[in-house]
Amino acid sequence: MSSTSQEYDQVIAICRDLFIKKMTDYGSAWRILRLPSLTDQIFIKAQRIRSLQENDVRKVDEDETGEFIGIINYCIMALIQLELGVVDQPDLDVKKATLLYDEKIALTKALMENKNHDYGEAWREMRVSSLTDLILQKLLRVKQIEDNKGRTIVSEGIDANYQDMINYSVFALILMKFHH
Repeated sequence: MSSTSQEYDQVIAICRDLFIKKMTDYGSAWRILRLPSLTDQIFIKAQRIRSLQENDVRKVDEDETGEFIGIINYCIMALIQLELGVVDQPDLDVKKATLLYDEKIALTKALMENKNHDYGEAWREMRVSSLTDLILQKLLRVKQIEDNKGRTIVSEGIDANYQDMINYSVFALILMKFHH
C-alpha cells in the first residue's frame, strides 16, 4: 500500500506543478466558473479520453495523460468552488490557491487510502478504459445532481463524486506508468 501512496504523490506533484504554472500565467480566472461549467470541462476531457481509447487514427499526436491531469485539476477547482462559491472577478493569488489545492488533495487522498484499504487495491486489476467509463458515469451523476439543484435523497453529494474522479484519474495515470 505504501507504493500506492508514493505513486499517488508523484502523480499529484506533476498535476500540482501544472496547476501552479497555469495560476501564474492566467491567475484565478477559473473562479468565475459555475459548477456546471467545470463539470462540462471535465466531461469534455473524459469524452476525449474515451475517443482516444476507441479510435485507431488520431488527428493530434497526444495520449490520454494530459486529459487525466486536466480532470484532476478541474475537479480540484470544482471542490474549491464548492467551498468558496463562485465570484465575479478572480480573487485568489497563487499562494492561497495552492494552499486550497493541497487541502483538497489531502482530503481526497485520505478517502482513497480508506477505500483502497477496504477494496484491497482492486483498481490495479482494472483497465484504464474501465476507469474512464467510471469517470464518465460519475460525471453523468454530477450533472443529474446539478439538475436537481444539488439535492440527493440517498446518494453521496457532488464533492464525493469529484473526489472519486480525481482518484480514478490518478489510478489511470499510475496504471499508465505516468508517474515515473
